[in-house]
Amino acid sequence: MDGVHDLGGMQGFGPVEVEPDEPTFHGEWEARTFAVAGGALGAGGFNTPMFRHAIERMDPGHYLTSSYFEHWLTAVATLLVEAAMISKAELDARAGTFALSRPATVAPDDVQLVSGRHTPRFEVGDAVRVRDAHFGGHTRCPGYVRGKVGVVTRFDGEWNLPDVEAHSPERVPQALYSVRFSADELWGDGQPGVSVSVDLWDSYLEHG
Repeated sequence: MDGVHDLGGMQGFGPVEVEPDEPTFHGEWEARTFAVAGGALGAGGFNTPMFRHAIERMDPGHYLTSSYFEHWLTAVATLLVEAAMISKAELDARAGTFALSRPATVAPDDVQLVSGRHTPRFEVGDAVRVRDAHFGGHTRCPGYVRGKVGVVTRFDGEWNLPDVEAHSPERVPQALYSVRFSADELWGDGQPGVSVSVDLWDSYLEHG
């Protein structure tokens, strides 16, 4: 979905802060969250697109002021509450007021199932334009590439479309490509020789 979580290419958030010798976990609770998340997602039958969409549904203020593993914790708790495996009251009793993600705005019955494209429409070297579309549910199409023209550099086979998988038990396999964009095409900042490659599903693209 389109929201504050999609920060790639957005301006006004300052430089990316790189922590020298950054540890894998900054505290025991992060390691515990990592371990619990894997078990909880498996026990609940939640897939990766569902997990990512739960993060995307966090309140913007909460998302922007919380850490990476707090995003994980919020998403897992939200999915478990929505599946009635635990309750909000139980979380609050253990941790005080526990913030969950907002409800999904796209119901499973509202997902528009697109036809699986078993024959790739594009070949390596083709110019493609990313559809300039708004996504109300989950998507793996970054906002900063929409409407931009790039070149297909690799075909990666067929993979389930995450836009469907996050909301529905249906599985729609589609061709997946790696598309290279020049930095100047994306941001108009005249960086010669600089490019960005993005993995994009067939239905995100049209001929350039």
